[in-house]
Amino acid sequence: MIELFSANTPNGKKISIMLEEINFNYKVTKVDIDNGDQFKDRFKKISPFSKIPVIIDHKNNQTLYESGAILIYLAEQSGKFYDKSNRTKINQLLMAQMSYVGPMLGQHHQFHHFNPGKSKFGEERYFKISKRIYSELDAILSKTNFLSGDNYTIADIATFPWMARHEWHDIGLQKYKNLNRWYNEVASREAVIKGFAFMNKEEFPPIA
Repeated sequence: MIELFSANTPNGKKISIMLEEINFNYKVTKVDIDNGDQFKDRFKKISPFSKIPVIIDHKNNQTLYESGAILIYLAEQSGKFYDKSNRTKINQLLMAQMSYVGPMLGQHHQFHHFNPGKSKFGEERYFKISKRIYSELDAILSKTNFLSGDNYTIADIATFPWMARHEWHDIGLQKYKNLNRWYNEVASREAVIKGFAFMNKEEFPPIA
């Protein structure tokens, strides 16, 4: 049994989608990040940086934090979506999501979606970076079916929930035909639909 400590965020959705894809039995323990549950001592014992998601693999007595590390662990445990012959490429795309795509789109959410009008510099900076991310992902996907090649991997699983907030970005996903094609293909996967709704059964990936 995998216990997933999470909130209904892109990083949280990465893990629920992966668990659905690999068909592992899991239960969800909600972490109320709006009320500061992530800073309480009992949570910091399993997540020293006070971040979600975290998993406890009760079968193997393993606790993991950081979504990228969790994806790698689950991929290795299941033998899925992490082809040994392509791991160098998968790792690069996964790390790009962790260090660049997610954090930059997250800043765009803060300035453009949640706090418009508070910082013209912040809004313009992260809108520009987010548009560049769209273009860069579109260029990658002009050459391959999925981010790291012809096969769907944890790099796609990591990136998808951030692109699923495309309506917040006001960039226009349909303008990027390769990225749009990839998004719709991933969004139609049964496990993605189930994992996306892990905290709200009425929630579906937004149509592009």
